Amino acid sequence: MQNKNFAERLLRWFDLHGRKDLPWQQPRSLYRVWVSEIMLQQTQVATVIPYFERFMERFPDLESLASAPQDELLHYWSGLGYYARARNLHKSAQIICSEFGGFFPEQYEQLLALPGIGPSTAGAILAQALEQKHAILDGNVKRLLARYYAVEGWTGQPSVQKILWQYARQNTPDNRLADYTQAIMDLGATTCKRGKPDCEHCPLSADCVALGEGKTQQLPTPRPRKSLPVKSARMLLLMRDQHEVMLQRRPPSGIWGGLWSFPEIDLQEDIARYCQQQWQFDIQIMQQADPVRHTFSHYHFDISPCIIQVKNPDHCVMEADSIVWYNTAQPDRRGLAAPVKQLLQQIAQQGRCKTFEESQ
Repeated sequence: MQNKNFAERLLRWFDLHGRKDLPWQQPRSLYRVWVSEIMLQQTQVATVIPYFERFMERFPDLESLASAPQDELLHYWSGLGYYARARNLHKSAQIICSEFGGFFPEQYEQLLALPGIGPSTAGAILAQALEQKHAILDGNVKRLLARYYAVEGWTGQPSVQKILWQYARQNTPDNRLADYTQAIMDLGATTCKRGKPDCEHCPLSADCVALGEGKTQQLPTPRPRKSLPVKSARMLLLMRDQHEVMLQRRPPSGIWGGLWSFPEIDLQEDIARYCQQQWQFDIQIMQQADPVRHTFSHYHFDISPCIIQVKNPDHCVMEADSIVWYNTAQPDRRGLAAPVKQLLQQIAQQGRCKTFEESQ
């Protein structure tokens, strides 16, 4: 079913209520739109804006991004989450500089071949920056179309996505592609909201099937619920003086890939033996800190921080490229996972923990 007035009504609404002053729209270049679309994957506009502005100040073009150390890039991404996006952004910038002479590719298939860019992201970039006709299907658009056409089933299912892509393509107009793309995302984000859709002010409410059938709260069909498993680990905050704590670079892939974190061990592992075997450290004082829970999309991660003052830090065995003594009083630019940054800030505020101070 195609509604020829769908795009027309949406654009009229956009002219009155759409967002036209977002930082990636001023100016709206391929590079700026690309960075914004990667940041906006699974992240809300309000959260992205300050990250985008800081990012653009440091990496205003492809060349500055491609040539930057990954540590610095991850530093500017710290707290935004889903760090594979940042690593893919870095890889893509390097590919564009080496294979496209530093000119951002303008063909849909070329964009799809870059790391971290799927069909909806590629379409959104080209539609907004170059007015090319491509449909998009991000989370907001999925929700809007699922309600408007009363599409049953979880929108993450391939069979449901196939139907939604069909509707997305047939409603995409031939002109004003940048405005239309922003409009359909905006309507989903600000009016056809997840919890309480504002149907009274929606330009599509007259023939929205879900509204007509009283199903706006049931659609889109929720993702099948699974209780998140819980993983636990102990993080070792190894300190050699009042402000310096050991950080270890994580493997390039996986959770917090490429970021700097504290060494992790199993809760049952003997801490003193581990420190001696790994770095030839002896423990002077050890104190358990308050536990921290960090929730990923697919599990809870319970962290038990253990603050340790080491006796002989200058005689330890360390790999220079994967371990550093991080000075909390003079923080540098490196990528840190959110709970790691939180714990480092506590150390910076308190200096050595009270137990250390009282034992002197």
